[in-house]
Amino acid sequence: MLPTALALGTAWAARGQIGHEYGATWAAAIGIFTVIALSGREDWMGRLPSIVALGAIAWGSGGIISYGMVVGYGYAPDLLNTSYGLTMLMVIGSLYGFMGGGITGLALESTPAKKVDWAAVFTQMFAGGFLFWGFFIHQLEWFMTPPRSELWAGCMGASLALGWYLYRNGYSHALRTALFSALGAGFGFAFGNFLQRMGYVSQISFNWWNVMEYSIGFFGGLGMAYGIFSGNKWPRTVAPDRVSNRIGWVFLIVLLPTINLLEAVTTERMIKTAQGIQASDPAAFAYTWQSFLWIISLIFMVVLGVFYYRPAIRFTQRTVVHITLLYLAWYIILSNFISAIWHTPKFVSQHLYWLNLAVLAWLLYRNTPYPMAENEGSSHPYANHLMKWWIAAVAIILLVSYIAVSINYVHPNTQLRFK
Repeated sequence: MLPTALALGTAWAARGQIGHEYGATWAAAIGIFTVIALSGREDWMGRLPSIVALGAIAWGSGGIISYGMVVGYGYAPDLLNTSYGLTMLMVIGSLYGFMGGGITGLALESTPAKKVDWAAVFTQMFAGGFLFWGFFIHQLEWFMTPPRSELWAGCMGASLALGWYLYRNGYSHALRTALFSALGAGFGFAFGNFLQRMGYVSQISFNWWNVMEYSIGFFGGLGMAYGIFSGNKWPRTVAPDRVSNRIGWVFLIVLLPTINLLEAVTTERMIKTAQGIQASDPAAFAYTWQSFLWIISLIFMVVLGVFYYRPAIRFTQRTVVHITLLYLAWYIILSNFISAIWHTPKFVSQHLYWLNLAVLAWLLYRNTPYPMAENEGSSHPYANHLMKWWIAAVAIILLVSYIAVSINYVHPNTQLRFK
C-alpha cells in the first residue's frame, strides 16, 4: 500500500503546478502504474496501457469539480462552517476516488466470460450525472459552493450510476475498489485541509496548499491499493488487445502530456514565473524554458514510446517499474520548471518530490510482486469493515474541525457558507 500512496501522493502534489482534469489524469496514471507493477499479474501487465488510461481518465474527471470556496469554508472561525467545509471536501474527494477506483477496478475485472460493456458504462454515467445535476442543482438548487460551478453533482450522479452498474452486474472486486478508494481520497482531502490550516497557524513558511494536494493523493492511493490487494483473488482478465493497448499508449505517452504542456506551460504563465523571480528579460526566460520543456518531453516520449513499448511483447514487472519511475520523473520535471524552483534560495515542497521518487524507487526495486491469486468468485465480504472505517473517518473529520476552530486563527481567504 505504501508505494502506491507515495506515488499517487507525489504525483498529485506535482499536479498542483499543472492543474485541472488533465493534470489529475497524469497523476492518477502514475498511481495505477504502481499498483500493476506491485501486483505481479501478467494478465494485468499485458493490458497495461488500456487499464491505466481508463482508470486515469476516471480519476481525472473529478477535476471538473470546483472546490476553492469549499477550502475557504474550512478556514472559518465557527464550527458550523468549518465542519461543513471539511465534510464537503470529503464528499468531493470521495467522488474522485469512487469514479477513479471503480473504473480502474472494472478494467481489471473484465473477464472473457464477463466482458465490460464500456459503451453502456459511460453512457449510463453521463446520463446519471446529467439527471442528478439537473434535479438537485437546477431544480432544487441545493448548492454546495455558490456562486461557483456545482459540477460536483454531475460527478455524484455519475458515481451513483457507476456503483449501480457494478452492483447489478456482479463486479464485486471493482465495487470494493471504488468504495475504498472513495474512503481514502475523501478522508485525505478533508484531512489535508485541516493540515493546511494548522500549517498556516504554525506560521512556518511552506507551501501548505501542496500539503492538502499530497494528502488526497496519499490517502487515495492507500484506499485504492487496499481495495485491490485486500480482495486478493481477482479473476483472470481478458486477453490483451493490440488496438486498445496502442490507443492507450498513445494517449498516455503523447496526447496527455501534450495537452498538459499546452494548458500549463503557456507563455503568459512562464512570463509570470519570470516576473516572480525578477528575471531581467521575462519574455526570453519564457521562450527558453518553454522550449526546454518541449524538448525534454519529446525525449521522454521517444524513450517511453520506442524503448518501453512493444505491442507483441508482454510487459514485465521490471519494465512496468521503469515506466512508473520515468513517468513520475517527467511529471516532477514539468512541475519544477513551471515554478522555476532552481531560482528559489530556500527549501520548498517541490524538492520533496525527488525524495519521494527516490523512496518509491527503493520500495519498488526491493519488493517482490504481491502474491495475488486468481479465481472466478466474488471478493471477500467487507461491508461491516468498510462501514466502521467510514464512521471513524467522519468522526475524525468532525473532531479535527473542532480542534481547528478551538485555535484562535482566521485565514485571510476565509469563506462563510452560513452567516
